[in-house]
Amino acid sequence: STINACAKAGKWRVAERLLKEMQVKGIHANTVTYSAAISACEKDGQWRQVLKLIVEMESMGIAPNVVTYSSAICVCMKARKWHQVLN
Repeated sequence: STINACAKAGKWRVAERLLKEMQVKGIHANTVTYSAAISACEKDGQWRQVLKLIVEMESMGIAPNVVTYSSAICVCMKARKWHQVLN
């Protein structure tokens, strides 16, 4: 997917914008889509954005997976915000 390509390139803003465009156009995101956007944020050290996206996906009834939580743990550890993961 395009969001996955953004994740590989660390283009988190583009990934997030694509995720929002999907929602506006009525295209349902899933765990894989969110995990790719989260991975893009993680590569750029955007720990707040990672946590925001996890909360957003959970509020939409989309279950995070191992990749999702792994990205959250990694970015928070790198930012020395490990306590944020526990919340």
